[in-house]
Amino acid sequence: MPRLHIVAVANRLPRWAEAARGEYLERMPRGYEVSLVELRPAQAKRLRARLPRGARIVALDERGQDLSTARFAALLRQPTVFLIGGAEGLDPALRSEAALLLRLSALTLPHALAQVLLCEQLYRAATLLSGHPYHRK
Repeated sequence: MPRLHIVAVANRLPRWAEAARGEYLERMPRGYEVSLVELRPAQAKRLRARLPRGARIVALDERGQDLSTARFAALLRQPTVFLIGGAEGLDPALRSEAALLLRLSALTLPHALAQVLLCEQLYRAATLLSGHPYHRK
């Protein structure tokens, strides 16, 4: 059972984003597999029910903290769910429950690119923790 989870509210991603996201998720080292739950915007109210029990909640938010790769990698040491809200963001109550608000960039990113970037960073962090040479200091 995966320890890492992504729960994203979005309409269908463009093919290029699905392919890129899939590439990173397929390459994850053993022990760092990621489950992906996609909810359409009309289903956003069901987001809480899709959260794995006992996992730390990290909500992606434009006002969140910036982390170095090493600090981001430390998040992968325990079960964690990464939440990506829809165009209107996350429900404020759910956002306030997050252990961490994480910002991927100071730039505004389209939803598809944010998903790809998160998956690349998960892959980078997992390879760093497993001693693979993908990440260079």
